[in-house]
Amino acid sequence: MEFWPEFLASSWGREFVAGGLGGMAGVVAGYPFDTLRIRIQQPTGPAADGCRASATALFRSILRSEGPAAFYRGMAAPLASVAFQNAMVFQVYAVLSRACDLDKKNEPPSYKSVALGGFGTGALQSFLLSPVELVKIRLQLQTLNHHHHHHRRRGESEGPLTIAKRILQTEGLHGIYRGFSITILRDAPAHAVYFWTYEYGREHMHPGCRKRADESFGTMLIAGGLAGVASWVCCYPLDVVKSRLQAQSQPRGSDLPPPRYKGIIDCFQKSVREEGYSVLWRGLGTAITRAFVVNGAIFSAYELALRFLVNGSQRISLEKS
Repeated sequence: MEFWPEFLASSWGREFVAGGLGGMAGVVAGYPFDTLRIRIQQPTGPAADGCRASATALFRSILRSEGPAAFYRGMAAPLASVAFQNAMVFQVYAVLSRACDLDKKNEPPSYKSVALGGFGTGALQSFLLSPVELVKIRLQLQTLNHHHHHHRRRGESEGPLTIAKRILQTEGLHGIYRGFSITILRDAPAHAVYFWTYEYGREHMHPGCRKRADESFGTMLIAGGLAGVASWVCCYPLDVVKSRLQAQSQPRGSDLPPPRYKGIIDCFQKSVREEGYSVLWRGLGTAITRAFVVNGAIFSAYELALRFLVNGSQRISLEKS
């Protein structure tokens, strides 16, 4: 019974819980944009003659043919895992950024330490994020991949656990971690940019807030949104390649033809050769719109939850004394 009061009284506990709440807020706010991004990034079918619908046209098409629920298909997997993942991200980032500035115990970490802490955080969280994103991408492309299977009825779809189990059974551990290498290549530098942009942005908009934590809700929202946009712009071509690699499967012992892409470099070369360099930035508008909304929500929820928990623990300490 004493676990939660003691846990929340520690800085580790508060950052963990606040990070989890921020992650959940971000998933709910941005999942429809993410579904659009994944659909847009996929290769153009041979029957499309190279033509591709805009994000707005695709949105209307999905809404008309699959209904509003299609935009939230597969959200259960990231909602359940992102809360934990985001909690760990903020916790690990706090530990790593402070570890780089051990001589500044009562000062906020330097911008260099913020970037280094973010880099390490992005690399570590890939171990959890890569399988989750693989399942999420397969769920988001379910209707698209089974369009030619007439035996699959409208509205009939598999859940995240079913898909994860099937991947493990047919492709093994290697299959569930398909795209792991490029996830690290994407997330390590992206998280360095992410946390650096947020810390620099909020300090620039509200000088002194890194020490006093007195910035407004608008500052949290804008700084968080800009951090998300900056991190996506710097890693977006890698994300396109990652989505294509994780969308394909290769069941063991199957007579099916081999996957279209053999690896990161092969996927990059084939995508550029067949669709031009613009393919590496396809869907960027949707991605950065989503990034601003999602990360504004994440950082705002995180900061507000953290302050609520800090004030709550301070009141408990005063009552005990």
